[in-house]
Amino acid sequence: MNVALFIPCYVDQFYPKVAIATLELLEKFGCKVSYPLNQTCCGQPMANSGFEHVANACNTLFVDNFSGYDYIVCPSGSCTLHIKDHLHTDKHSPAEKEIRQRVYELTEFLVDVLQVKHLNAKFPHKVGVHQSCHGQRGLGLSQMTELNAAPFSKPGALLNMVEGLELITLDRPDECCGFGGTFCVAEEAVSAKMGKDRVADHIKHEAEFITAADMSCLMHLEGILKRKKSATKVIHIAEILNAQ
Repeated sequence: MNVALFIPCYVDQFYPKVAIATLELLEKFGCKVSYPLNQTCCGQPMANSGFEHVANACNTLFVDNFSGYDYIVCPSGSCTLHIKDHLHTDKHSPAEKEIRQRVYELTEFLVDVLQVKHLNAKFPHKVGVHQSCHGQRGLGLSQMTELNAAPFSKPGALLNMVEGLELITLDRPDECCGFGGTFCVAEEAVSAKMGKDRVADHIKHEAEFITAADMSCLMHLEGILKRKKSATKVIHIAEILNAQ
């Protein structure tokens, strides 16, 4: 299958290893991966700030870059959800609907499309999983604890296939980290306190690493960990699933 790699701008600029791990992981499962070179920001920051009406150029460029592929895969739940729910241009072309239906966050693509049952990966560490809000509540990557329903986690299912990895149990497994994109700028104090609470839960249960399907949440938590001079580190799930 032909897969287009959709890499969020902040991953491209600050965490390129996440993009490389995603590429290598998809190729291991036989995907023919392309990277549209003209891709830029998907427009989510503008939409989150109430300026979606001026993001049409981003939407049009996205359609131009990602039309014609079997699937579009992104190592970010928030950017994936933005495209899935909000991609539209002034032209309202059929390609927009097709793209919204073919775009997947990495872990849901591995679980739902490729139906991965085995991983040749090794990561002998204690790991805590941060369930990002967009992934959990928008894309349905894991069950919400307030619902009286059977628990599941697509990231968790994949991590349980990694040799030597020990998943820790958190007191509040699906609490927001406080990042929220522009929320961390507009409500800095609240955002920081929420992040500190999220970090404390992981540290309490002796996590060596905090992982997630959203590097944006991990970037927020990483800043708090570094200020605390904590030995706990952050790592995107793609890097763990690709670890040898």
